Amino acid sequence: MDERTLLQDAPLVVIDVDPALRVSGWNRRAEQTFKTPQAAALGRGLDEVLPLHGTADRWTSLFESGADSRVWELRGAADQPMLFESWWQVDRGGDGKPRGATLYGHDATSRIIVERRSLLESAMLQAIKEYLDIALWAIDRKGTFLYQDGKGVRTAGMTPHHFVGQNIFDVYRDGGDLAGVTRALHGEPISALPSEVHGMHWQTWYIPMQENAADAAVVGITLDVTEARRGEIELRTKLELIERQQEVIRELSTPIIEVWDGVLTLPIVGLVDSVRTAEIMDNLLTSVARTRARYAILDLTGVEVVDTGTAGHLIGMIQAIRLLGAEGILTGIHPTIAQTIVALGVDLARVAVFAKLRDALKYCILQMSQRKPSTVTAK
Repeated sequence: MDERTLLQDAPLVVIDVDPALRVSGWNRRAEQTFKTPQAAALGRGLDEVLPLHGTADRWTSLFESGADSRVWELRGAADQPMLFESWWQVDRGGDGKPRGATLYGHDATSRIIVERRSLLESAMLQAIKEYLDIALWAIDRKGTFLYQDGKGVRTAGMTPHHFVGQNIFDVYRDGGDLAGVTRALHGEPISALPSEVHGMHWQTWYIPMQENAADAAVVGITLDVTEARRGEIELRTKLELIERQQEVIRELSTPIIEVWDGVLTLPIVGLVDSVRTAEIMDNLLTSVARTRARYAILDLTGVEVVDTGTAGHLIGMIQAIRLLGAEGILTGIHPTIAQTIVALGVDLARVAVFAKLRDALKYCILQMSQRKPSTVTAK
């Protein structure tokens, strides 16, 4: 059996071409790989039978010196790209001119795609490690570090793989979230668990690995959130300060003053809505109960407009004061507020109303003096 017969049944694609790149040999593996019968391939140009997908390559490079292997990107069946890995031998005459060439190869599409994807994933991982504030690490089932790298590692003042060979339970015995590590080693995935180590704030994702994953039992992605955490603390501090300032402003805007023994006055200034009225009521009722006041004067001189809901709250405040054993008094009612109260149909017959705070204070003093028991002088 001659060599050409053996090549006809070879497990590799074997193609012969003449100096004009016309197909002169086409084995059975070529028929199976390119879905083209031998009779349909013989005598045709190689670029016609196997059209190249890109424009950079030319089949004429088969006869160029120095080249003997390449991966060709072809337009395969149904116009799908095929990666054909081949090497070849050129038959040259005594004058050095090519008399033909033989290609040996196979369809390497699946393998090369996997290799290219692996290279891409490796490049992506490298970019993530270099540009994101993370630390990537892996431990085996005993907790020994197998891998440790990333920008976050350097930010924490360590070199890549600083803890490789050491046990995570020893390294972070006095800090870190070892409970999360233990849970992950038992197969539980954990997301964004906060911790504070190396003087920095972190969030860690614990990812349990499948068996035979290069001996790794858990892979960790630790994100440096120090700046965000500091910003959060600073924002919370500012919000707390604002809340304290608002509380002071509320107290200053509605001061409760004991102007006489047993007499409280509450001058209300500015816009009064339902929320503020509720706060005023709480503070006033607390002060009435604490001081055992007999009179509470609500001075509305500084308020020009209230809605019907707020007016109802003010009247309710007067009634609540009465339930505490004191008398509520209204002063300085603006005409528009009077109209609102009338529109509500509220009966103010039992409520003392005065134009000025001075008049209300006189009323209180007079009432308290009349209630004092008379003194009997013994003769």
